[in-house]
Amino acid sequence: MKVVYILLLTGVLFAQSKDSLRYPEEKHLRNVRMLTNGGKNAEAYLSFDEKKLIFQSTRDSFKCDQIYTMNMDGSDVRLVSTGKGRTTCSYFLPGDSLIIYASTHLADENCPPPVDRSHGYVWKLYNTFDIFLARTDGTIIKRLTDADGYDAEGTVSPKGDKIVFTSTRDGDPEIYTMNLDGTDQKRLTNIKGYDGGPFFSLDGKKIVFRASRPVTAKDSVDYNDLVKNGYVRPTALEIYTMNADGKNIHQVTHNDKANFAPFFFPSAHKVIFCSNLGAKDGRSFNLFAIKTDGTGLEQVTYNAAFDCFPIFTKDGKHLIFVSNRFAKTPGDINIFIADWVN
Repeated sequence: MKVVYILLLTGVLFAQSKDSLRYPEEKHLRNVRMLTNGGKNAEAYLSFDEKKLIFQSTRDSFKCDQIYTMNMDGSDVRLVSTGKGRTTCSYFLPGDSLIIYASTHLADENCPPPVDRSHGYVWKLYNTFDIFLARTDGTIIKRLTDADGYDAEGTVSPKGDKIVFTSTRDGDPEIYTMNLDGTDQKRLTNIKGYDGGPFFSLDGKKIVFRASRPVTAKDSVDYNDLVKNGYVRPTALEIYTMNADGKNIHQVTHNDKANFAPFFFPSAHKVIFCSNLGAKDGRSFNLFAIKTDGTGLEQVTYNAAFDCFPIFTKDGKHLIFVSNRFAKTPGDINIFIADWVN
């Protein structure tokens, strides 16, 4: 028995020594692999057959994000957007031959102006963003949104019937749904504050999202001024869930931190998200898991700087996320995949 135990222990230690991209405290992660190697890569989402990823990246000669696809092992990286304007928030449609993404290229082929940091740390909701339907060879088929204002943050239900997205068409950043061809656009949220980053649960019955809610009069004045100028201050975002029709909105987190990029576990009873919770300077972001009733909060990653945009494979066996861990060049953000350990 001693020999068997020693062999088993040796195997575990060897496996851990090979798992060089994982921090020791990350007990839910094993076999962490880096899929990209350089540039600023973010928001990597799975094809329906789970053989490919679609993501946004600033790389090569581009000055702002464009949309790419790649195989699950990081090979065969292909540009699938126009190479014009700024793009964001891409997703595969059922069958994996069509994609959606948001782009500013109709308004200007150049990158839009950078964020005005005189407002502090803010996100810019460019009102020139619209959502487009395209083939994976890069050919645009149709513009799905044409309302005045920002239309972006689109994701697709695993059921393959609806797109959920964020829009400022009614003056406040709210969540909407539409059919895959852009028809039947419906508003789901109607509360003052930013509502965005929505994702469906695996069964398509629930939506998880991030939201800000101005509380004081000062908060409201600040929020109104920012929205008027197309900005959102993400320093206080909470995670919410609701039914796919917008009913039964429920607040999951209550920590007054910057919580965003939520994604359901396959069972939809838990959510994984990105947060600066526990960060002494407020600038380091890690992944956390929590039950949808707000209990059982648990830290998942332990990076000193940035881990975000987590998604699970349908079977829950793998976690995909972006991180600047072990980057060769300062400022690089890469896409990772890891085995998930319950």
